Amino acid sequence: MLFLIKYAFELKENRRILFPGLFISFEGIEGAGKTTHISHLARLLSKKGYDVQITREPGGTPAAEAARHVLLSYGVDEFGSCAEAILFAAIRSDHVESIIRPALMQGKILLCDRFLDSSYAYQSDGNGSKKILDYLQKVSTQGIVPDCTIIMDLPVDIGLKRIHTRCASKKMSSLDRFEQKDIKIHEIRRQIFLDIARDQSDRCRIVNSASSFNDVSRNVLNIVCELIQNRIFPSRNAKNEIKDR
Repeated sequence: MLFLIKYAFELKENRRILFPGLFISFEGIEGAGKTTHISHLARLLSKKGYDVQITREPGGTPAAEAARHVLLSYGVDEFGSCAEAILFAAIRSDHVESIIRPALMQGKILLCDRFLDSSYAYQSDGNGSKKILDYLQKVSTQGIVPDCTIIMDLPVDIGLKRIHTRCASKKMSSLDRFEQKDIKIHEIRRQIFLDIARDQSDRCRIVNSASSFNDVSRNVLNIVCELIQNRIFPSRNAKNEIKDR
């Protein structure tokens, strides 16, 4: 046991040396406000002088964005959960190699709209699929795990109301196939995210995204600022201040 703890610590430290950037993923059910708050956070951090990059899953690269259209369409429902998980893993592997790894090597703060935890919430069918997902994650992530995962949590009915309002305001013809699922499926997904947060509390932070925009934004920013301080992660402005002294 001591050997495993020591190995895990060394692996984490080596990750920081090889990839000095800060990797933050955002998770949550439909309508949780991930995309909105990621964009807002990126603007706030950029104003403070940090080098920030936004990415998402499925997506991030040209090939992955093309695959995203397929995965969010209804034709993919013909695939089983295992086949779908393999598709997502293939896209994630390309995403890690092309976007995530380079950004972290360059010392950027990388904000990712969904990552590995969404696979457990969306591709798990409860029939022993966790073992398959565990294996796929090891292969596709190449050992790169977020420094922090912010789970945007809110009641399912509020989330669904938000996406219906968004769909109407943007005059969208319909919701994507994940958004269209029965409310019970959304409840299961929400619970999976909460279970992940409980089981991996060292990595995950829960934010009540049913609160006001300002409250959610402040809570998210506080979490990220604490991460930055703990990592001694200077901004470009801080570097300039040091040079001026």
